[in-house]
Amino acid sequence: MHVVATAGHVDCGKSTLVRALTGMEPDRWEEERRRGLTIDLGYAWTTLPSGRDVAFVDVPGHERFLGNMLAGIGPAPVVCFVVAADEGWQAQSSDHRDAVAALGIEYGVVVISRTDRAPGQIGEVLARTRRELAGTGLADAPAVAVSAVEGTGLAELRATLDGVLAGVPDPATTGRVRLWVDRSFTIKGAGTVVTGTLAAGTLVQGDRLQLLGHDGSRSVVVRGLQSRDTSYSSLGPVNRVALNLRDVSAADVRRGDALLTPDAWPVTGVLGIHRTTGVAYTDVPEQLMVHAGTAAVPARLRPFGADHARLVLDRRLPLVLGDRLVLRDPGTRSVLGGAQVLDADPPALRRRGDGIHWAERLAGMDAAGDVLAEVAARGAVQEEYLRRLGLLSAHDAAPAGVRVLGDWWVHAPAFEAWQHRLLTALQTLHERDPLAPGLSRGAARDLLNLPDERLLDPVVREAGLEQESGHVRLPGIQRDLGAVGPAVDELERRLTARAFQAPEAEELAALGLGARELAAAERTGRLLRLRDGVVLLPTAPAFAMRELARLEQPFTTSQARQALGTTRRVAVPLLEYLDSRGWTRRLDAGHRTVVRRPV
Repeated sequence: MHVVATAGHVDCGKSTLVRALTGMEPDRWEEERRRGLTIDLGYAWTTLPSGRDVAFVDVPGHERFLGNMLAGIGPAPVVCFVVAADEGWQAQSSDHRDAVAALGIEYGVVVISRTDRAPGQIGEVLARTRRELAGTGLADAPAVAVSAVEGTGLAELRATLDGVLAGVPDPATTGRVRLWVDRSFTIKGAGTVVTGTLAAGTLVQGDRLQLLGHDGSRSVVVRGLQSRDTSYSSLGPVNRVALNLRDVSAADVRRGDALLTPDAWPVTGVLGIHRTTGVAYTDVPEQLMVHAGTAAVPARLRPFGADHARLVLDRRLPLVLGDRLVLRDPGTRSVLGGAQVLDADPPALRRRGDGIHWAERLAGMDAAGDVLAEVAARGAVQEEYLRRLGLLSAHDAAPAGVRVLGDWWVHAPAFEAWQHRLLTALQTLHERDPLAPGLSRGAARDLLNLPDERLLDPVVREAGLEQESGHVRLPGIQRDLGAVGPAVDELERRLTARAFQAPEAEELAALGLGARELAAAERTGRLLRLRDGVVLLPTAPAFAMRELARLEQPFTTSQARQALGTTRRVAVPLLEYLDSRGWTRRLDAGHRTVVRRPV
């Protein structure tokens, strides 16, 4: 299936042409048929001589319905641009031309219609049309002169359209779905049905999709699928599709809403854009109407020179790098020009001067996407988010200058800066307070402003730092305890002489060793602290095991106390420590046994 949208001035014969090509009536409303004026979008389809199926989205030509026209042409990849031979190029023709240029449409057919009314003007009208389309993607599009009333030229038009469609690149059938809704209605016995042009991806009956609507987001289920009045279990692109949705009423879905693969698209209300066609941004009004897909959203534009701007939307839309937008003046209804999304998630403007950085950033961005620049601007970004922004395809590898750490892509200079900042902070801390245990993991993450705590480990590792007990510290055991060193030296001498004669609290206080000083000495590996304020040398447990292994097994706490030549105050915490290491095992309230000796 291929989808072709019509374009052209009011009363140029677009609907008559579609009717002649398909045998179907594209005008859906009685008022349209009575007045002979297309007001809303119409739909019809046929099979071309090659067997290629094609669906037409017929759009209104009147300037009052330009918004409806843009909703029809926005998602369509091919255009049938119609100019009547008897009326020639009109003001509305220029609006439609500007829309085609703004959307970057490059495939289509130019049709000079109603040739039966002015056969002598065909050449002149075609020449004018060529001049007007010279700056668009339809500049070299094939042209056909037809009379839908007499049937002349229709066979040539079918063949020409067939040739154009043969050259359209194949759309992506896999990957994420974004279906812009152009209709919503209720069918008795079926419920809510929405329609749209599926440009990429595949829909499957039973799929759960995210409905991004005017009033927020919700989950819906595809109850059924149709195309051209035929039911399917799955449908790929490009296709006109009708989805029967479960869990939503027709009143809750409107033109401009989007059905999305869940968690696969960024949803944004602020954009960085680049001018592709039309009026310089310095010469357009601040308040605009922005058309994207089938959506029409009021917006506020802040120019950064003639070609770049910040666009703030009144409601959030699923937009990515490279998406085309049409900017329209809500006062005159005219098309001001086209824009291309450069940044779907730009940084906020918080301080004076941010606008200058914004402008410089936009001016340096590549419309084709620059992964390195995006990672550099953010410092660190998750790979999946880059895919959501449209910067990565399925198998893209990280460019030079980007470190891949799990699911995070980190700019190499940012990673090096993190290491340097952390190392400097620890050195400063140690110089100021040798007894400090280092920085807690939380403090280290806050210092570096890391977006994910998982990034801290590689920073610590590659900076040559150590982690212990939830703290990051300088490498190696720092034995310099500053002014506390002599007191610890004295305590070591006493415990070396009498390994299990732990000092009382008063003795420790006399030496100037409080909890903080003892903790620092323990971190350096010079002391071992047990519960109840018992302090021994780190070698004490091994010495104790040597003595306990000589006892008749099992042994009592009293026997252990006597063998070690110590008090119950020291023996009980020491035995509990040995139990915790698995070197001894408590059998009952009064007995233990040696399980294994320490290595």
